[in-house]
Amino acid sequence: MTTVTPGQVGPHVMQAAFIVEDVEAAARAWVATTGIGPFFLVPHIRLTEARYRGAPADGIDFSVALAQSGGLQIELIQQHCDRPSAYRDTIASGETGFHHFCVYTGAYDVTRQRYLDQGFISAVDGVFGAMRFCYIDTSPALGCMIEIVEQDEIQTDAFTRIAQAARDWDGRTDPIRPLFPEVTS
Repeated sequence: MTTVTPGQVGPHVMQAAFIVEDVEAAARAWVATTGIGPFFLVPHIRLTEARYRGAPADGIDFSVALAQSGGLQIELIQQHCDRPSAYRDTIASGETGFHHFCVYTGAYDVTRQRYLDQGFISAVDGVFGAMRFCYIDTSPALGCMIEIVEQDEIQTDAFTRIAQAARDWDGRTDPIRPLFPEVTS
């Protein structure tokens, strides 16, 4: 039996993501309720290179917390601003809910085009560091979006650290940790 781990490139769904109102409170609730953890926090991400439904998207401010559960990564997302976004397209401000599945791929352009060829629209196209990503609005067919993330050495390392931490975690120590401790906000 093959185990799928985030950071391993392929056509599989490697992540389930939820929109939350308070990312740290939600991470603590996930730890308390499910025992999944630890969660790794990336606070106040501000995308400078992004397009929302084809138009430049200026300054979307959001935080994420990531944890591993077996072969699936859990992502919690808190949008801090009121700007239009793929997050607000399906989950209104003040509400919490499932938002997207993620595919991590070394064939970014081919994977993205496959969805566009089916008539789906890219809700967001962006760059985080050197890594490209997009949210394809598959909600008419699937009830959620699909995020496509381009394979990237830094991202693979981060995903691997998250998965390793989950394997080694005692269920109590540091349930919320910085993903990039060398970066201060």
